[in-house]
Amino acid sequence: MMDTLRERIAAVWSEAWGQGDVNALDTLLSPDYLRHGTDPHPQTLDAFKAAIVSTRAAFPDLATVIDDIVIEGDRAAIRWHSSGTHVNGFLGVPPTKRRVDISGATFARVEGDLIVEEHVTWDPRALLAALGIISVGQD
Repeated sequence: MMDTLRERIAAVWSEAWGQGDVNALDTLLSPDYLRHGTDPHPQTLDAFKAAIVSTRAAFPDLATVIDDIVIEGDRAAIRWHSSGTHVNGFLGVPPTKRRVDISGATFARVEGDLIVEEHVTWDPRALLAALGIISVGQD
């Protein structure tokens, strides 16, 4: 099951994030899926799909690469990085035409053969700094 889950995660991730086919997520994520991240309220499956569509609209050349997938029991850890050019508005920020690179990790809980919950960690300040919205000083 581990290799199959690993292969499914990689394939669906590529379809959803890489090609914009967010309905591919239906084969990997539970209808009751919850995604916890920087927002205090978790995203549902539909909200997550909308977020991917919005992100890809703002960064049409978005490339997201999975660096590692580690699976143990009913848990999966996915380390990833993304890059793209900000050519359309995103979260109220007008296009900057800047290239951005961010990275993060996703920790998933699996029930049966579907992911039911994820916790995502990444540094939103890195994105804001890359867009020129904030500067990150050095001490």
